[in-house]
Amino acid sequence: MASSVTPTPLLKDELDIVIPTIRNLDFLEMWRPFFQPYHLIIVQDGDPSKVIKVPEGFDYELYNRNDINRILGPKASCISFKDSACRCFGYMVSKKKYIFTIDDDCFVAKDPSGNDINALEQHIKNLLSPSTPFFFNTLYDPYREGADFVRGYPFSLREGVSTAVSHGLWLNIPDYDAPTQLVKPRERNTRFVDAVMTIPKGTLFPMCGMNLAFDRELIGPAMYFGLMGDGQPIGRYDDMWAGWCIKVICDHLGLGVKTGLPYIWHSKASNPFVNLKKEYKGIYWQEELIPFFQAATLPKECTTVQSCYKELSKQVKAKLGKIDDYFNKLADAMLTWIEAWDELNPSTSSQKLSNGK
Repeated sequence: MASSVTPTPLLKDELDIVIPTIRNLDFLEMWRPFFQPYHLIIVQDGDPSKVIKVPEGFDYELYNRNDINRILGPKASCISFKDSACRCFGYMVSKKKYIFTIDDDCFVAKDPSGNDINALEQHIKNLLSPSTPFFFNTLYDPYREGADFVRGYPFSLREGVSTAVSHGLWLNIPDYDAPTQLVKPRERNTRFVDAVMTIPKGTLFPMCGMNLAFDRELIGPAMYFGLMGDGQPIGRYDDMWAGWCIKVICDHLGLGVKTGLPYIWHSKASNPFVNLKKEYKGIYWQEELIPFFQAATLPKECTTVQSCYKELSKQVKAKLGKIDDYFNKLADAMLTWIEAWDELNPSTSSQKLSNGK
């Protein structure tokens, strides 16, 4: 097969790496062989007067809270403070087609043969090959080398659809919620599962933002990580909220979401007691949020990500506002985010998707 000899394109002029941080970025040293060709967007959270050190030789721009306020003006209220949700500001100011975002406690993982895993290359492979959300392939990703569509897979669906999101996983510290962390403080993920799969249409998933890539042109305006952290009643649901929103919109627009490879090495567990405080309300609320997203439908007039997202924000206000006033604030922030996105990205605001429903 030709794919076995075709190297994965680097996309070095088409992809930005977005990193939220409050500390010096020494972790980039180990990623240097993989990240150095790319442009980095660093979103500094917390005290803007603190100087963040970046290892030499990286091409980067750094934004702190003062920059966010200066660029967005009053609309900066939609960007979270003292929470890694601030990373989505980087998505907004990027001018590239693709985004890869990673946390600063994520290190290079090794595959079962002991080789360093180039996480970014695998994400690019995932994004550049189609997804199969309408019919599950039991050999997982049929476009990978050494795999294909199995017997009984409809030929009419073998073309697949464009992939909007590639969700990677983690070895070592699993992405658990606080109650699970407290019950299993010493649990580590050592299982390397060599698989990539498309999440089926109509199925939601918990999207973790620490090892994530997406096609900004296909889904960027919906990658809003919500209102979290300082002054908000909830934290650690920023990526979850974005994941539920993007999945409903991808399903509506006929786009794919993949999960599985690549793995990174998640180096340290956050404090479960601090996490419980942040997650406490979310753990209750999600029992109502999930049925809301499972039942959410978007009218066929919604043909752009922006129009889908505005419609979703309307439904959030109408149906979730009664759970807590926070959701009214969040619905307003969703609209502010779209306005800010369109101001910074005027060319994408009217784009329609070619492979809509």
